Amino acid sequence: MNTAPGLAFGAVMHERFAPVTNRFSYAMFTVCLPLSRLEDAASPLLGIERLRLFSFYRRDHGARDGSPLLPWLRAILQRKGLAEVCDGEVMLQTMPRLFGFVFNPVSFWYCLDREGRVRAVLAEVSNTFGERHNYLIAHEDQREIRAGDELRARKVFHVSPFYPVRGEYRFRFHTAGLHLAVVIDYFDGGLLQLATRVSGRLQPLSAANLFKAWLRCPLLTLGVVARINLQALRLLARRVTFFRKPAAPLEETT
Repeated sequence: MNTAPGLAFGAVMHERFAPVTNRFSYAMFTVCLPLSRLEDAASPLLGIERLRLFSFYRRDHGARDGSPLLPWLRAILQRKGLAEVCDGEVMLQTMPRLFGFVFNPVSFWYCLDREGRVRAVLAEVSNTFGERHNYLIAHEDQREIRAGDELRARKVFHVSPFYPVRGEYRFRFHTAGLHLAVVIDYFDGGLLQLATRVSGRLQPLSAANLFKAWLRCPLLTLGVVARINLQALRLLARRVTFFRKPAAPLEETT
């Protein structure tokens, strides 16, 4: 996996299959940041721990207290027995703040070995209730995660009020070359309920590329929240079952 600071411009797609069908897709972009050298990503348009048109703050991720991110992640990997194989760079794919505002439904922490191969991925999930949960995804034998590999995680965290907290996620990651893609399929009762695709083409994280991406996607994080609420209203209008939010999981990482 490329470990240089990057920008992935592409799209996100959601397709619901039950109990009603609903599909939408919109343009978006993410930044890919090497956590061992975050300052390399700074530019006149992207501030690291300072306000710019786009900005990245450590307090938006990890322990959410502004502390360094790598020690927080390394401690999780150590507890889960993955520290030895995840001994390389960690690339964080996320949306930056826009005009100081951020909401990331999911951010991906790619944990690499010394050869740059992906060995584990931490999916950092946030809901609109201000809660978050992490899914640590890896093969049981800790081998490299290759394109097309399917990895599963039991759903334990409330995200959409239109689905219960049960079933499982099935993940696939494509991190080779200039194309970056994540496939997340949600199954309940053995049936596909929701398909999510996040894809983008990598390019250098320069001020010029950030400006071009902003012109093509001017709302970014603000637009994400607006679209979440719009889709919720559409589902309510179609009388889709609404599930009350249960208590969050006791453990922050599963």
